Amino acid sequence: MEWREEGILIGVRRHGESSVIVEIFFESRGRHLGVVRGGSSRRLSPILQLGNDLDAHWKARLEEHLGSFSVELIKSRASTIMMDRLALSGLSSICSLLNFTLPERENHTKLFKNTRDLLNSLTSKNNWLSEYLHWEMVLLEELGFGLDLSQCVVTGSNDNLNYISPKSGSAVSTDGAGDWSKRLLPLPKSLLGFGENMADTIQGLTVTGYFLENKVAPALGNRKIPAARGRFIELLNKI
Repeated sequence: MEWREEGILIGVRRHGESSVIVEIFFESRGRHLGVVRGGSSRRLSPILQLGNDLDAHWKARLEEHLGSFSVELIKSRASTIMMDRLALSGLSSICSLLNFTLPERENHTKLFKNTRDLLNSLTSKNNWLSEYLHWEMVLLEELGFGLDLSQCVVTGSNDNLNYISPKSGSAVSTDGAGDWSKRLLPLPKSLLGFGENMADTIQGLTVTGYFLENKVAPALGNRKIPAARGRFIELLNKI
């Protein structure tokens, strides 16, 4: 068995004395693991940096085997943002969440395209924080926990949407909330595509973080959300 495809490197860990096991996110193959022989060498270490686009050639005797990768660099992102602490933290959060949530070898084309676009914005130093928030919403959607913010789940109205149900992830209007408003999550403008300031973005990430911790993590066996995301949010709060 063998195939070749371009993908995004989202994980690297040591394997033996000189090899590494890499995790690469592919458009048509999802998250796929494999061994890179000599991956800790001086020649390959700069190539095997998180967020880099790679041309990967996978080989194995049987399809279900771990297999091995030979890789070539297409685009380096880590080197571009090496001096940008926030961008590096964002990159680490993206990769760790993909590793944490995605099952192996399951197609997630929409998420792949959103990830690639976000990483391109991150390295070009555009206003990528709002894109990051949108990316977490797409991640939740792909995992089956998407937020439905189109109308109030109680009244059907699309006016005065100010809350989110922590159970369903649906929007709730002020009228629909009634006496239950204190039990609901706030609906930040940033989740509706309006808020552009840092406070709105952080509030939006607080909401997506709630669903990652209380919906996604339990569905994955009550594992803890990657610490890299927490460090990213902490850094945002200090800016």
